[in-house]
This record gives sequence, C-alpha cells and structure tokens, in this order.
Amino acid sequence: MLSITKHLETPGDCWTEMATLNHYASKLATPVVQSGRCLLFLARMISGIRFSANQLRSVLQQIYLIGARSLVIIMICGFFVGMVLSLQAINALEQFGASDQVSLLVVKSLFRELGPVLTALLFAGRAGTSVTAEIGLMKATNQIEAMELMAIDPIQIIALPRFLAGLISLPLLTAMFNALAILGSVVFSIGVMDMDAGIFWSKLQTSVYFYKDFVGGIWKSLVFGGLVSLIAVYFGYTAKPTGAGVGTATTNTVVLSSVLILVFDFIMTSFFT
Repeated sequence: MLSITKHLETPGDCWTEMATLNHYASKLATPVVQSGRCLLFLARMISGIRFSANQLRSVLQQIYLIGARSLVIIMICGFFVGMVLSLQAINALEQFGASDQVSLLVVKSLFRELGPVLTALLFAGRAGTSVTAEIGLMKATNQIEAMELMAIDPIQIIALPRFLAGLISLPLLTAMFNALAILGSVVFSIGVMDMDAGIFWSKLQTSVYFYKDFVGGIWKSLVFGGLVSLIAVYFGYTAKPTGAGVGTATTNTVVLSSVLILVFDFIMTSFFT
C-alpha cells in the first residue's frame, strides 16, 4: 500500500518541480526581456527625432527643468568634494614629502573618475527620479492614453525631450562639478594649508592633459547621461498606473541607474585607459 501511495504522489511532485523550474527561469529571463524592451523603446525614441522648432523648444525647456535646476546641489557637492580630496591628498602625500603634488592628484581623479561618476549619481537621484515620477503620474492620470486616442505619439512628445535633455545636461553639469571641485581644492590648499599658489597651478598645467583627462571624463558623462535618462523615461512610461506603481518605478530608477553607472564606468575605464 505504501509503494502504491508513493507511486501516486510522484506525478504531483514532478509537476511541482516543473513549476518551480519555470518560476526560476522566468525570474532569470525578466532582466533580459526588460533590456530588450528598453532598447526597443530607445529605438522608438530616436526614430522620433525631427529637428523641428517645437521639439527644440521642448528640449530646451527640459534642459532648464532637469539640468539648470540641478546646478545648486551639483555645485555645493562639487565644492566640498574638492576640499575633502585636498585634505586627504595632503595628509597622504606629506608622508612621502610630495604634498606639492596635491593639485595633480585631485584634478586627475576628478576629471577621470570622480567628476563623471558623482555627478551622474547626483543627477540620477535628483533629476532621474523627477522624470520617472512625472511620466508615471501622467500615466496614472490617463494623460498618456488620452494622447494616444488623439493620435499623438506620447514617446515623441513626452519621453524624447526628457531623454535628450538629460543627454545634453549631464556633461555640462560634470564640467561645472569639476570647476567647483577645483575651486574647493584651491580654497583649502592655498587658503587654509598655505600652499604656494605658483606650485599648485604649475603642477596642474604641466601634468593634466585636455584630451586624455578632461575630454575622457566628458565622454563618460555623456554615456551616463544617456543611461540615466533612458532608464528614467522607460520606468516612468512603463510604470503601473497606481501610486504604489509610480513609487516602485522611481525606486527602480535610482537603484538601477546607480548600479549601471558604476558598471559602465568600469567597462569604459578598462577599454579606454
């Protein structure tokens, strides 16, 4: 009797195992599916570029909203990052009698890594969440559906200007971050630590290269800007039309943007250094 019962339970166990395997397979396939949909969304946005006056006006408006309004936090953080870098660099270099190299260390680290990465992280937290929440709210209040009913492409009108604005804004914000960080380094190194200004600027001018250091960081920020903007508009456009859905999409924007910024930074540094 026990063997018959065990034999009868076997088919149910097989179905349970198959359901479990299907569950894990769907979990593993979800990121791949989402990546493909995101790339299709990007292709649809790019196909909507028209170079018209109305589209240019919309892009400039979004540059002001998500770029210019992010300047305050970018400038404040950049200034204090420069001061902290100078403080740590001076303390470390003094052990080897090379404290006069502080400007070289600070500016190279800013231009190549810290400037693009920190600016992109701040941009994702400030502007990326704003874009996702705004588009998600439009979807929750049926504004996107209303545009589709009127034969208006919401991706071209809503998503594309915000994507292009983020793509343009982040390199400019990175340059501003670097400038304020250098100012913070000057204030601390020359004003507080009484370092010779001539040595500070001469080391910077002779050892920092425009194309190798500065332009390389700007290229990184351009990639980060496109990445953060794409994630923000995609999650906003595909958010569930509820308050919880918009909140989840906003959280996913910050988390995924932060992770991908660091991943792409490593990839770009490995290939172009």
